[in-house]
Amino acid sequence: MVYINRAAEAVAARISDTFPVLVVTGARQVGKSTMLQHLAGDDRTVVSLDDPNARALARTDPGLFLQRYTPPVLIDEIQYAPQLLPLIKLAVDRSGEMGQFWLTGSQSFHLMRDVSESLAGRVGIVRLVGLSSAEISDVTSTPFSPEQASLVARAAQVPKLGLMDVYQRIATGSMPRLWEEPRVDRETYYRSYVATYLQRDLRDLAQVADETIFLTFMTAVAARTACPLNMDEMARDVGVSAPTIKRWLSILVSSGIVTLIQPYHNNVLTRMTKMPVMHMLDTGLAAYLTHWTTAETIERGAMAGQFFESYVVAQIYASYANAGLEPPLFYYRDKEKREIDVLILRDGVIHPVEIKKSAAPGKQALTNFRVLNPLTTPSAGESHLKVRVGAGGVVCMADDVLPIDATNSLIPAWLI
Repeated sequence: MVYINRAAEAVAARISDTFPVLVVTGARQVGKSTMLQHLAGDDRTVVSLDDPNARALARTDPGLFLQRYTPPVLIDEIQYAPQLLPLIKLAVDRSGEMGQFWLTGSQSFHLMRDVSESLAGRVGIVRLVGLSSAEISDVTSTPFSPEQASLVARAAQVPKLGLMDVYQRIATGSMPRLWEEPRVDRETYYRSYVATYLQRDLRDLAQVADETIFLTFMTAVAARTACPLNMDEMARDVGVSAPTIKRWLSILVSSGIVTLIQPYHNNVLTRMTKMPVMHMLDTGLAAYLTHWTTAETIERGAMAGQFFESYVVAQIYASYANAGLEPPLFYYRDKEKREIDVLILRDGVIHPVEIKKSAAPGKQALTNFRVLNPLTTPSAGESHLKVRVGAGGVVCMADDVLPIDATNSLIPAWLI
């Protein structure tokens, strides 16, 4: 099996050099332990708490466990034995050495609560997402910027993908196993993935009594990828209460399966919606749950635009996460239903991005960008709310980077 180099390796190595404890968190099977084992080589003891014997020892006698597995050590699935964390704190305080403990965990909500309580100030955290298109193509990953100079420079490095190449990546998804070993059947893989998630993680996170209902909920989420979140509507379709939908959705978010892109808020802009937009970060999982089986049927199907939009958002999201940054992503929608799919806010500059499956969207795709104009010239009493609107564009199926006007470009989807 071929190892695919991960963009987050540099961030993980830097954190290990500057913190006693490195924690890598993310969805199940995104490659956390594989990446760390690759970085560790033969210089670090590796133990997984998936092993029932190791897990039992860690829970019943954590002191003896740390005597048996001495640092430098990689402890996989640390959420199964939070009893270790106070002793890890004592160990790193005594030694003062950096990078002694590498920890991974899939259940981010409980894991991060326990880590923040026990290892505050001693831990650096990497949030690993599934494979990005840049990692699959083995090119450098950098935080996405719609500045034209950045786009042109990147176009010289990234291999071009045609329409069906992009949809093949959408259909396959971002799980490393499917790209490292092409013989693995996608349908079988995701069926096993969902069963594992339902049977293992949910038992600890949500105590769901009926796994079939939760699977119905996950399918409803997948069917609404790239759509504004309406919990009441989803509750009616799934047959549970809106508070239950909210609680279950928080589990998908904390597990790294879903991200919610929040609406941009600025008092200069009025009449804005408050609903976030929901995206499944793994389009392959979304396709499996909604019963789309091939790239060809997805591209021709009713959800083609939704899958394309979630794919692009996931790539932009990953470009920031892989650099160790919180993805600065928002969106715009107002009561007149004017929308901008993605707003990237960095250093007081907002970059508007539309996402269209078309190969040549034209200037009309920029029409809604003008709703941001009041941000650049707020009234005298709101001058502190001033934001500069920077370069933007339309991510689409264009063959190359092309200027639309002085500040906006057609951005090929293969470039993200």
